[in-house]
Amino acid sequence: MTRNTPFRYDYVGSFLRPEYLKKARADFENGEISAQELKAVEDKAILDLVAKQKAAGYHVITDGEFRRATWHLDFMWGFDGVGHQKTTTGLPFHGEAAMIDDTYLTGKVGVSGEHPFVEHFRFVKALEDDNTVAKQTIPAPAQFLEQMVMPFAQENTRKYYTDTNELIQDIAAGYQKVIADLYAAGCRNLQLDDCSWGMLVDPNAKELFGTDEAGLKKIQEQLLHINNLALEGKPEDLIVNTHVCRGNFHSTYASSGAYDSVAEVLFARENVNAYYLEYDDARSGGFAPLAAVGDEKKVVLGLITTKRPELEDKQAIIARIHEAAKYVPLDRLYLSPQCGFASCEIGNKLTEEEQWAKLKLVKEIAEEVWG
Repeated sequence: MTRNTPFRYDYVGSFLRPEYLKKARADFENGEISAQELKAVEDKAILDLVAKQKAAGYHVITDGEFRRATWHLDFMWGFDGVGHQKTTTGLPFHGEAAMIDDTYLTGKVGVSGEHPFVEHFRFVKALEDDNTVAKQTIPAPAQFLEQMVMPFAQENTRKYYTDTNELIQDIAAGYQKVIADLYAAGCRNLQLDDCSWGMLVDPNAKELFGTDEAGLKKIQEQLLHINNLALEGKPEDLIVNTHVCRGNFHSTYASSGAYDSVAEVLFARENVNAYYLEYDDARSGGFAPLAAVGDEKKVVLGLITTKRPELEDKQAIIARIHEAAKYVPLDRLYLSPQCGFASCEIGNKLTEEEQWAKLKLVKEIAEEVWG
C-alpha cells in the first residue's frame, strides 16, 4: 500500500463528536473537570473513531479534530501573538451565524515552543498500522493571514503590523517550524484546509475584502505567496495537500462561486500534491477550471455532501467523475465528501450512522470506478 494521500476513496478529516465528548468539553469550560480529565475523554473518543475508520476500510486515519472547537482557530491559538474570546455576533453564514470565538492579534506572530497540534499528531501516529497512514489537518497559512487582514480585523492588526509583508513572513516562519516539528514526529501527510479562496470567488468578494477587481488579483497573489512560502524547505517525502471549500458550519455555508477566477493561480501555481475540492452542488460551478491543474497534481472530487443526510445517486456521481475526467485524467482523480462532517464542534445536521453511510458510499463508488 502506498503511504501517500490521497487515496482513491478518502475524506477531509473532521468527524461528528460523540455526545459524551461534547459534554466533557462543556464540563471543562465550566470548570467541572480538569484538563487531564478532558484529555482522557478525548483519547477514548479518538481511539474509538480510529477503530471505526479502519473498520470502514479507509487507509487514512485522523483524530477527527476531536481536540478542537473549530477546524482552524484552535491552530491559530497555538501561536504567540494570537488571542481570542467568545463572540457576541458570530460570522455570517447562510441561514445561521457561526458562533465561534473572535480571534485576533495581541502581538507579533511566532511559535516559540512546540505547537500543541504536534502532540495531538503523535497520538494518532501511534495508531498507524500496515494498512493505514495518519493525516494531520491544519488551516492553510492563507487562512491565518485572511483572519488578520479582513476589513473587520485591520484596525487591530495595524497595532502590530503596518506592513502586511512582515505579517506574511512571520506567519510563514511559524508554519515552517510547526511543519518541521510535525515531520520530526513522523508526519508524512499534511493537509492545509483553506476557505480563503472560496471567499475570493464569491460574487460579493469585492465588498467582503473592501477592494476592487485589481485588489482581488493582488490578494490572490498574497495568498499564493504565503502558502508557498510556508512550504519552502519542506522535506521531499512530506506530502502536502490542500482542501478548498466555501465554509461549513452546522450544514450551512459562507460563500459561493466557481473556481474559474482563481484557477490559474491556485491550481497552476500552489506547491501542493493534491487538491480536495468542494463539488457537491451548483455553488461550486463546473469542472472546466480543473484544466489549470498542473501536471502530476491530483484532484480529489468532493462530490458527496456532508451537509445533508440523504445519500447521493451512485450512477449520477459516477457520471460526474467521468465528466471531470475530460479535464484531469481519470488516474489523477479521487473521491471524497466535499468537506468534514464537523468543521466546528457543533457538527453538521446528520447522525453518526448517516456519516458512516456517506463514507460507505464513497468507498463503493471509488471501487466501482477505479477497481
